[in-house]
Amino acid sequence: MSTPLMRRPFGIGFLVLMLALSADQLSKYWILYGLDLPERVSVKVMPGLNFTMVWNHAVTFGMFGGLGNAGRILFSVIALSVASGLLVWMARTPSKLTAACVGAITGGAIGNVIDRVRYGAVVDFIHAHAFGWSWYVFNVADSAIVCAVCVLVLQSVFSDRQQQAS
Repeated sequence: MSTPLMRRPFGIGFLVLMLALSADQLSKYWILYGLDLPERVSVKVMPGLNFTMVWNHAVTFGMFGGLGNAGRILFSVIALSVASGLLVWMARTPSKLTAACVGAITGGAIGNVIDRVRYGAVVDFIHAHAFGWSWYVFNVADSAIVCAVCVLVLQSVFSDRQQQAS
């Protein structure tokens, strides 16, 4: 008897991919058309958190922002290539946690590619700040990617420690 898809690592990873992608795209749709953030520019949500509209034409932390339309195409092709590799990793891993993390990273990457194709830039809007310190403005896709990478790093560190103790 075969195992149901959602009990397999790939099924879990694909579910997380779809959740991350959906949350990202729905949040951006609401920011653009529900809250109308492009018109309002910035809205205070609570102390230390604003929704601030930023059209990110570059990559992480604004790197390579001067490439124009060629950058949009280049970034999209690279992200889709990486996403393809991540899907292979997700299909091959026996670990449900690894598959879930890879799914979150892939969903986030695809969400940002959709923005680049649809709008010509990535929609960033989450702006955390406190005591004169301000973080870069980011989105749900970026959060999914960063959180999943952190979990993968922790998983690797604890796995290495466990192997060394044996």
